[in-house]
Amino acid sequence: MSTAITGARVVPVVGEPIDRGTVLFEAGKIVAVEGPGFAVPADAEVVDAAGKWVLPGFIDAHAHLGLHEEAEGWAGRDVNELTKPVTPYVRALDGINPAEQGFRDAIGGGVLAVNINPGSGNPIGGQTVAVKCWGRVVDQMVLREPSGLKSALGENPKRVYGERKETPATRLGTAAVIREAFVQAGNYLAKLAAAQDQPPDERKPVDRDLGLEALARVLRREIPWRQHCHRADDIATAIRISREFGYQLVIDHGTEAHLLADLIAAESIPVVIGPLFTARSKVELRNRSLANPGRLAAAGIMIAITTDHPVVPINFLIHQASLAVKEGLDPATALQAVTINPALEPGKDADLVIWSGDPLDVTSRAERAYQDGREIYAYDYDRRAGVVREP
Repeated sequence: MSTAITGARVVPVVGEPIDRGTVLFEAGKIVAVEGPGFAVPADAEVVDAAGKWVLPGFIDAHAHLGLHEEAEGWAGRDVNELTKPVTPYVRALDGINPAEQGFRDAIGGGVLAVNINPGSGNPIGGQTVAVKCWGRVVDQMVLREPSGLKSALGENPKRVYGERKETPATRLGTAAVIREAFVQAGNYLAKLAAAQDQPPDERKPVDRDLGLEALARVLRREIPWRQHCHRADDIATAIRISREFGYQLVIDHGTEAHLLADLIAAESIPVVIGPLFTARSKVELRNRSLANPGRLAAAGIMIAITTDHPVVPINFLIHQASLAVKEGLDPATALQAVTINPALEPGKDADLVIWSGDPLDVTSRAERAYQDGREIYAYDYDRRAGVVREP
């Protein structure tokens, strides 16, 4: 059976908004996005959304949802494997608790997908995973795994290992540890290639190494290198190392990325910027500003906005975008920064949200949410609370 959301202001993100539009979906996929006059199939369930806005579900491109659980203390903190500085073999997937309250908060804030990263205590922290925000077990929620490999420059690894009097205790030590790991991964790939060049009857297997396998995927450009860095000098180091080894770089946080905007734009490096609702709690954040997303976008850089949940609660993702608009970010770009991957168009998953009004207006709220065409959330005005359907 198909479902038609009718009469709404439909914002597909990839095209112009449609007033009094219709979104038709069936079997979990969007079938049509049309304007007034569209003939809704006679057997379709009709959801009257007159006066509402319909948008794709938002994506938070960098969060620790389900890994750093709220209100659980140490028992729910699985975000950093700090037993050694290089841990590319660990997978965020293995530590995510889909029952965490944060997933329900995300849905209530219109966030239906999230890229979950290990933490930033290690120079190489582990494999990231992109998931939908509703499901019983995380394996059923996965969109892409791994979706990247997390690395950190700057204060965090320097503090963690410096306090132990271990390597790396400095910025140059952190960069050296990363380089050494990539050299080992390159050697591993060379061994694999050499083994393949041997006649089958003489070919000897190369011992598997899960860490080097993960790094090899970065070197082959199969997954991006997700580089935690705030300060401009750390961003320059990130670019320098990516040039040396030829991998696809994504800058995460990028607090001072605007100071190198021309260099970042010239390299076509995307920036996942944020969190934006924080105090300047450390030196790296002294140039934090809600105007920075607009500055990056104006320089031609592709941006996404992140809460870094639980640093900022994930349901505040759209409010960060709203305040960035207040400080100069184009509204259309702000919506792209939180939606462009799941934009409304035929053939894509029917993951969408009905809003009471413009989501960039902080008084608007998500009223209904659909994942794969199934309603998973509704706001109850009598109870003044959102209700998430049990998976």
